[in-house]
Amino acid sequence: MRILVLGIGNTLLMDEGVGVHVLSALRAGPALPDDVELLDGGTLSFTLAGPIQDADALIVVDAANIDSPAGQWRLIEGDAMDAFLLGNRKSTVHEVGLTDLRAIALLAGHWPGKRAMLAIQPQVMDWGEFPTPVVAAAIPAVAAAIFDLVGAWQHEA
Repeated sequence: MRILVLGIGNTLLMDEGVGVHVLSALRAGPALPDDVELLDGGTLSFTLAGPIQDADALIVVDAANIDSPAGQWRLIEGDAMDAFLLGNRKSTVHEVGLTDLRAIALLAGHWPGKRAMLAIQPQVMDWGEFPTPVVAAAIPAVAAAIFDLVGAWQHEA
């Protein structure tokens, strides 16, 4: 099973870049299985539609308003992820949104059946190269949750 882990965010806007920072932590940690691809989605673009459509499973990591204290995170899977994306069109610096990429994948006939989002509540969305300490503290736990999710999905397959 080919699993795409897509880290999203603008690393020039502090907590907005947390998805990309989680990818850096994953790259620095224990090796993931060979069929797991880590992709820096940056601020999103239509070019990500291809890798999403090619994946059997998708894990998205992004800063998002989950109505929680800063640094808290939530794992949202399957249809619940779709509902979250459709119900939370946040204002963003992204060129396109995940909902747009989902629509493209659905039109092409391939939105991965196995999908999840790790949404991290940001504290500050202002100029700065690093996340705030409270959001940075969540990165190891989110990376560990990705390892666990990958392992569970591979065990199911």
